[in-house]
Amino acid sequence: MKTRTLTDNVEIPYLGFGTYLIPDAEAAALVEDAIAAGYRHIDTAEGYGNETGVGAGLKQALQSGGLSRSDVFVTTKLWPGNAAWGQTPKTTESTLTALDDSLKRLGLDYVDLYLIHAPYERDQRLAQWRGLVELQRQGKTRAIGVSNFSIKHIEELKAAGLPVPHANQIELHPWSQKPELVSYLNDNGITPIAYSSLIPLSTWRAVEGQRSAKTDAMKAEGERPDSPFKVMAKKYGVGEAQILLRWGIQKGYPVLPKSTNPERIRSNADVFSFDIDADDMATIEKMDRGDGVAWAMGDPTKAP
Repeated sequence: MKTRTLTDNVEIPYLGFGTYLIPDAEAAALVEDAIAAGYRHIDTAEGYGNETGVGAGLKQALQSGGLSRSDVFVTTKLWPGNAAWGQTPKTTESTLTALDDSLKRLGLDYVDLYLIHAPYERDQRLAQWRGLVELQRQGKTRAIGVSNFSIKHIEELKAAGLPVPHANQIELHPWSQKPELVSYLNDNGITPIAYSSLIPLSTWRAVEGQRSAKTDAMKAEGERPDSPFKVMAKKYGVGEAQILLRWGIQKGYPVLPKSTNPERIRSNADVFSFDIDADDMATIEKMDRGDGVAWAMGDPTKAP
């Protein structure tokens, strides 16, 4: 499995299995299928409500596949709590407790990467980040990071004298390339991890409460018979999803495709058997449309 260096002694696989919107009752079987298909990174979160199922699937897969815990990279995320939504924001202390609770649900002694899921109030971000730093010191997570953080948010951590994150998990795909943020992350030794890589093809935000006119318009364009992704897929003899995932990997981003279809789980894993050529990469470079649909980078309170 190809990897990117996250820290001096932590490597993150380029291919991960995302579990957003997978119900807890279905997660075990799908995680087991993903690991059997060759995935060596499983991504979940406190906020997904499926850590118990993910942990059960991981345990089953390790046993049936003759793998050890160190063979699979596991990411979970702290839900920070949003007062605007009637939630109690996490403090440094409750951040420590939150990972303990996640580990119990996962059935693990540690995770490989622990992320703050979203940025809300500044003082809360700093308190929660101090908690993550302590959790890494305790050995409960091998690496620490953030998700949906902007340059401003990371600069606040630096200004407070705190270490920079090892990773920032953000929406990245040809229609949301975030060149300024990605350049900043790479310059500061922070690994960009891509989620929502399949937005141009996906229906994952068509469920109640997630759908928007913007996602509908994007999906309609992606379904056109002359879609550039369809043309490239035919050229390389692969699926459109593989083109989108391979683009991310060639840009240096670990990717987290999610599917509940075992056949698609397997086909999405076939991203190392071909390369997108320079001309096609240059064509994709011209497709950028801004922030994307999954998170309002400038105003996290407006996240869909």
